[in-house]
Amino acid sequence: MAKQIHILFLCVANSARSQLAEGLAKNIFGENAIIESAGSVPSGVVQPWAIESLKEIGIDIKNNWSKSTDQLPLSFLANLDYVITLCAEEVCPVLPSKSAKRIHWPIQDPASANENQKQQAFQEAREQIRSRLIQFKKEL
Repeated sequence: MAKQIHILFLCVANSARSQLAEGLAKNIFGENAIIESAGSVPSGVVQPWAIESLKEIGIDIKNNWSKSTDQLPLSFLANLDYVITLCAEEVCPVLPSKSAKRIHWPIQDPASANENQKQQAFQEAREQIRSRLIQFKKEL
């Protein structure tokens, strides 16, 4: 990877999966990428279990916030290389971009798990996203 790649993780609420992906990708790619996440209907909050499941592996996203693509820097959107959607059971948002390659990783929404299963659901989603990111980086 010679130039910094621009990656956007997109889901509906930008509170769980895309937040996990943003935190993990920043950790995995480091300075090689500019990473953002957004939602088509942002919830306004990051799920506490998203913060906790990344904290378990040494990644801090407590200052992340749930946002829409309208709130992302125009310079970031203009230079997008990849838009990765993470929806499984709901309709994924679409970001109109002429240059960005679209990738879809269907991940079950851990926020929809029963309260007593949320920790495990977030850990499973984290590991699914992490393994896909590691493979994605190898393929670049």
